[in-house]
Parts: sequence; structure tokens; C-alpha cells
Amino acid sequence: MSELVITSPSNPRLKALVALRRRRTREDQRLTLLEGYEELALALDAGVVPRTLFTCPDLMLDASTQLEVVRRVAGLGGETVRLSRTAFEKVAYREGPDGFLAVVPGIDRGPNDLDLPKDPLLLVAEGVEKPGNLGAMLRTADAAGVDAVIAADPVTDWGNPNVVRSSKGTVFSVPVASAPTEATLAWLASSGVPLLAATPDTDTLHTDVDLTGPVAIAVGTEKYGLTDAVLDAATHRVRIPMAGQVNSLNVATSAAILLYEAVRQRSRP
Repeated sequence: MSELVITSPSNPRLKALVALRRRRTREDQRLTLLEGYEELALALDAGVVPRTLFTCPDLMLDASTQLEVVRRVAGLGGETVRLSRTAFEKVAYREGPDGFLAVVPGIDRGPNDLDLPKDPLLLVAEGVEKPGNLGAMLRTADAAGVDAVIAADPVTDWGNPNVVRSSKGTVFSVPVASAPTEATLAWLASSGVPLLAATPDTDTLHTDVDLTGPVAIAVGTEKYGLTDAVLDAATHRVRIPMAGQVNSLNVATSAAILLYEAVRQRSRP
């Protein structure tokens, strides 16, 4: 297998890679970055075809085994480029890089592009800012078998490299979409999917509502929670019981509790 080899950290192609850390560049080029062997393997299994894969065998944990992924990418028609250690460390965006960095198609999907089952379990994240929280919610969604995650009025795009990293690549295995809040609410209503809104300002506990049918669970921004538009449109408003001094949980933690209550109810005989 013949590969292009780049040894200089100042190579123009590497500057173009670094530029993909910027959202505007990602959106203009409809591309994003995916770093990490495990993340890449998961994305490949989900049907993602990298445009280019940059590798550094010196940083790989098990090059003799992991280089099979390089052959897999080449077999799909993707370009493979080998970098020197100094060159790879310049373009890597995570600490402790493992020698795999791919350029993959960006994620540009709206709710109408989702293919849902009869009784879908959805997560709506409205205005969530922190990539780490979005990534954590995606990992929970993957584990819980959620049918789709929708970013309403997104502050952070799904292609943000830190979303990809914190999601462990599940941003490519869980169907995701983005839309303004108003459009998201209209789509849910037209699809006949009831909306459950998480808020501390209600007496209804999250365990008191039937989650066995189609449902979209909505969580809001880290600081302010859900907007009035979502709360007003909700079929149910629920709260998670709390015995401490604070009145809210981390948004990713809240999402996990609510989703697994739905899983618990749906798994009952």
C-alpha cells in the first residue's frame, strides 16, 4: 500500500487540517475532524467514509493490529497519509494522541431527514453550549438505544471536534439532527411525538409519567434550562427529585436519568 508521507509540521496540508477546528471552515467545507482509533473504528462501522486518514505509527498503541484500519479506509477509497511524530502532534487536538486523525463528511441533517420507528425515544437538547455535555449525552443515547438526538437552537455544531471526542465517536452511530427550536417543536407536533420537558418548576416527578410510547425528552441550557417555548409546548413537565441544596443537575446527568427511566419503563414485561 503506497502512502504519501509528510514530515514537516509546516506543510500546507497540515495548516488546512488545523483550520477545520473552526466552525465556519467546517460548515463551508462540509467536513470535520475525527481523532482516535476507537472513534474511527466506530465511525467506519456506522458507514462513515473518511476523505483522508492521517496516521502516525510511532504514536499507535498496537500498530501491527491497528494498521488494518488504514487498509480498510484505503479500501473504501479514502486517501491515507503518514505523518512524522512532530507533524502529527501539530495537528492533533486531543491530549495523548494515538496516531489516528481523519477528515470525514460533516453532519448536516434536519429532523425531516430522520428515519424513526413507530414509537421513537428521542432526546432534544436545546441551546446546550458545552461540547463535553453534548458528547456525554450522545454516549448515553447510544447506550440507551435512543432513536435520535436533536440539537434545537444549537450553540455547538455536531461536527465540533470536541463533541466527536467526548462522544467517543457515537455522534456517527446515533442519528443526530439540528434545527431551530420552533422548527423542532413543529416537527415533533406533526410527527405525533409527545414532548416531555425537564424543569424544577413542577410537582410531577419523572417517574410519574408514562414513557412507554413515542416521546421526546427535552433538556435545556446549562445555566437557564429550557425556554418558555419548549415548556409551553410540552405535553408533560417533570422534575428529578433532589434532596440537596442545589435545584439542578448537570444537563448530561439529567438527560441520562430521564432516558434510563424511559428504558426502565419500556423494558417491563
